[in-house]
Amino acid sequence: MDLTVVAYIVYLLISVALTVWVARTLSRNGRIFLADVLHGNEKLADAVNHLLVVGFYLVNLGFVALYLKAADAVADARGLFEALSVKIGVVLLVLGVMHLGNVYVLNKIRRRGIMEREQVPPVPPQGWTVPADKGPWAAPAAGPAGA
Repeated sequence: MDLTVVAYIVYLLISVALTVWVARTLSRNGRIFLADVLHGNEKLADAVNHLLVVGFYLVNLGFVALYLKAADAVADARGLFEALSVKIGVVLLVLGVMHLGNVYVLNKIRRRGIMEREQVPPVPPQGWTVPADKGPWAAPAAGPAGA
């Protein structure tokens, strides 16, 4: 068997395994974050989490498939390791960038929700204004007549 084919097989096995592992890890641990972003709506958090995982698989496995072709034929074991290290390194970088992008967008959504909650007072204001006749700008009280 040609070493280029061996490189393809090893690359696919490692890349698909890494993609599945990262997707499962992010899905399991990101569910709590999504629930917070979505104000505790657990059903919506599960649905969004599932959609993110499907999109993650589609983008990353599509990239793995497109990046499969090697520019040069692999001639020896050293070339095999060099080709694999470059290809797997790029796949890991893409996985990391995808993860950071997702966290960035979700954090923006979360911050916006927090800001909206802070702008609404917890209870309506009740009697917080000072009457016009009392306060630093009120006219001085008239003293007793004849003083």
